[in-house]
Amino acid sequence: QVQLVESGGGLVQAGGSLRLSCAASGRTFSSYAMGWFRQAPGKEREFVSAISRSGPNTYYADSVKGRFTISRDNAKNTVYLQMNSLKPEDTAVYYCALHRNIPSIINGEYEYWGQGTQVTVSS
Repeated sequence: QVQLVESGGGLVQAGGSLRLSCAASGRTFSSYAMGWFRQAPGKEREFVSAISRSGPNTYYADSVKGRFTISRDNAKNTVYLQMNSLKPEDTAVYYCALHRNIPSIINGEYEYWGQGTQVTVSS
């Protein structure tokens, strides 16, 4: 069984930064790709970013490209999402997820999910 625990969310003004963390336990973390998704009120969950098992390959939604950076530290079983130049439209609950194989933009392909962390960006 895998447990994913997100942290680092909060309230920030537009233009500010936050770094989300997702700590994994229960499996060999380095064997799995990881992703970040978000869900705003009244909207469907959407892909934000993903990273391959050892980290050389990263993927981003167009809406966050150039502002967000995903990374991972396999020694710490943790994946990060550095979010800069935040906008009010980035307000959402952010979830990390574990993928058995390769990074994907499809949330249904992810096997395990964290409980989410709220990010609120004020204008």
